[in-house]
Amino acid sequence: MRKEYVSFSELPEFDLWGRMKANRRLIDFDLELTARCNLDCRHCYINVPAGDRKAKAEELSRDEIRGIAGEAVSLGAVWCLLTGGEPLLREDFFEVYLDLKKAGLLLSVFTNATLIGDEHIRFFKKYPPREIEITVYGVTPQVYERVTRKPGSFQAFSRGLDMLRRNEISIRLKAMALRSNAAELPQIAEFCRGRSKGLFRFDPLLHLRYDRNPLRNREIAEERLSPEEIVDLERKDKDRFKSLEDNCDRLIVPELEHKNCSRLFHCAAGVRNFTLGPTGQFRLCASLFHPECVFDLRKGRLSEAWERLVPKVREMESLKPAYAKKCHICPIINLCIWCPAHAFLETGELDTPVDYFCLVAHARASSLEKAVRLDDSATKI
Repeated sequence: MRKEYVSFSELPEFDLWGRMKANRRLIDFDLELTARCNLDCRHCYINVPAGDRKAKAEELSRDEIRGIAGEAVSLGAVWCLLTGGEPLLREDFFEVYLDLKKAGLLLSVFTNATLIGDEHIRFFKKYPPREIEITVYGVTPQVYERVTRKPGSFQAFSRGLDMLRRNEISIRLKAMALRSNAAELPQIAEFCRGRSKGLFRFDPLLHLRYDRNPLRNREIAEERLSPEEIVDLERKDKDRFKSLEDNCDRLIVPELEHKNCSRLFHCAAGVRNFTLGPTGQFRLCASLFHPECVFDLRKGRLSEAWERLVPKVREMESLKPAYAKKCHICPIINLCIWCPAHAFLETGELDTPVDYFCLVAHARASSLEKAVRLDDSATKI
C-alpha cells in the first residue's frame, strides 16, 4: 500500500520553516561531483568503486554543473561545498572548480586527501578554497586501513595531508567514531587538534545506504557503537562534552514538543540550502532520498525544485500513531539523529521511529542530567 503524506499549512511558534518561509533566499549548496571513491570505507552511505563505468557515465557534465550553479547563484547562493564520493576522481575537477569560482561562489572541498599531488597543490595555492575538510579514519596504518579496506591508503593520506600543511592550505580535520577505530579515537583527536589549529569534531552516528544495499547496510550496522559507548566517548572529549553542557538548555527543550501540528520536517533541510547529487538529483539535504522529496534537474530547472518542491516537502504531515506519540513530541529530539530522512533510510518510511537513535538520545540526556546534578552539588559545597 502506498504511503500517503498530505499538506499541512499551520505553522507553530517554534518552527524554523515558519520563521524562514517569508525569505526564501538560497545561501549554499552541496555538490556531490561523483559517488565514486578510491577507498571502500565500511561505514560509507554513498560510495561506489572508483572504476565504476556506469556511475561515471551518469555523472553530470561540466556544462550541466555550470548551468545549475549559475541558476543557484541567481537564486542567492554564495557558497558551494564540493564533495562526493571522492571529488578529486573527476578528471575535470579543476575545470569545474574554476567554473564555480567564476560564477562567484565561495568553495570548500571534502576529500580523503589520498589523491593529493603536486598539481593539486599548485592549483589550490593559486585558487585557494575556503577550506579543505578531511576525515581521519585512524592514525596508524592498521586502524586506518581497517576502515578504508585499501592497502597503502594510510601512506597516501599522510602524504597528501603533509603536502597541504606544508603549503599552508587551509584544512579542517574530523573523524567518524566507528567500532573499527573507537579505541584509537583519543589519538585521532590529538592528531587532528595538532594539525588543524586545535579544531576537531567527530561523528558517532551512522546512517544507512541510499541504495539500500543489504550487505553494506549490515557492515554499517556492525560499525555502530552502543549508546553507552557513544556517551563514554563524548564524556571523555572535554571540548565536546562542555559544548553539550553549555547548550543543554537548547538541546532539551519542552517547547519542541510539536503538539499542535502534524508536520514531519522541523529541521533546516531546504530552508537555505540543498544538495545536488552526482546525476542531477536535487535533495533538500544530503540524507533525504525519499522519491517524493527529490527532483531531477535534468528534467527541470532548479527554480522549480526550489520554489515548488521544497514547500511541498516541508509541509508534509504524518498522522501515524507511533510517530505522533514518540518522535514528534520528544523534548530531546536535538540529542537524536532521528529525522524523516534518516528514518526513510532505516525503515523505508519517513515517519517511523528508530529504536537505536532513541536509545542514543536518552543515554545522552541521562549523561547530561547527571553532569548538571554534579555541577549543582559542587556549587553548593
